[in-house]
Amino acid sequence: MGGCLRTVSGLVFAAVGEETGRVPVAEKLHLASIKYQTGKQIFDLLRDDLQKVEEEFCQQTVSSVPAITEIGQYLQEGGGKRLRPALVLLSSRLCGYSGPAVIRLGAVVELIHTATLVHDDIIDGADTRRGRPSTNSRWGNHMSVLAGDWLYMQAFNVALAERQFKILDLLIGLTQVMVEGELLQLTLLRKLKTTEEEYFELSYRKTACLFSACLRLGAILGRQSEGIEMKLGSYGINLGMAFQLVDDLLDFTSSEDKLGKPVGSDLREGKVTLPLIYLLERCSAEEAAKIATVLEERGFHSVQFAEVLDMMERHGAIPRSRAKARELAEQARSALAAFADSPYKDALRSLPEFILERES
Repeated sequence: MGGCLRTVSGLVFAAVGEETGRVPVAEKLHLASIKYQTGKQIFDLLRDDLQKVEEEFCQQTVSSVPAITEIGQYLQEGGGKRLRPALVLLSSRLCGYSGPAVIRLGAVVELIHTATLVHDDIIDGADTRRGRPSTNSRWGNHMSVLAGDWLYMQAFNVALAERQFKILDLLIGLTQVMVEGELLQLTLLRKLKTTEEEYFELSYRKTACLFSACLRLGAILGRQSEGIEMKLGSYGINLGMAFQLVDDLLDFTSSEDKLGKPVGSDLREGKVTLPLIYLLERCSAEEAAKIATVLEERGFHSVQFAEVLDMMERHGAIPRSRAKARELAEQARSALAAFADSPYKDALRSLPEFILERES
């Protein structure tokens, strides 16, 4: 699996490193014939299967230990977009597979994603998640970290039942990369001179690698060639990068009501995201010192959040970040050029726009 992961990681930087992000003329003409779908249409296309994934997820969070079941059900009831299971479903349908394994693997990726959220909240000391008390604020760190570990193990237990070594290989490699991402994030906390390359490396490990794995799982289920699997993996990487960048932008531009957590949380927690990197590239030494103060004080005490937002707007950090997210979205779309037209291809081509326009 190590070799495959290096190949996928190579795709990340080949895609992110594109200077123009331009789509060839022939591809633009082809895009014009694609039927774009709204977010609602995309999820309506998958409604029945997503409901089955939800039921499978609920079933797989039941344990003989009542505390685990209680936490699992609380997390399941917290909802979420279920975007990752949707990616597994769309990829598998695109690749001609519609058997029951896709439901189980949809639940697997949601279990893994949920486990990462539990661990993230513990590490960040977050009090809320999706507008509700976080697991750690309700059950404490000790019980929550063990519940997160249990979710990881349960995901592998379900995946093991598929008896496909390639699936296990992919998921084990994925989990290693994501844990490495958590460690990398800790080393970058409050690092004022974080580079764009470091930011994208972290985004790949924390978010985009899971998106990529979701797409690759569909190709594996559809028994597609490694080339097709890698094309879908590339789509997932760029989509995941765009998703993370939009997420980081929303931390500055959205509201607490929409986010389900306070705005400015990333900066308060010491995370130097791409909008901030772009700001620091262009701002004055005095302005950079204000950002350093926020990081040092771990909050908006001497410097208010509104001041930071004003600096970002004046130095163009927000539109520049949005332009980068759009470039990544276009790179994702271009990876689908070789696939035959279908409602599932239309949905995958439409997803980047849904991600770019989301408000929470």
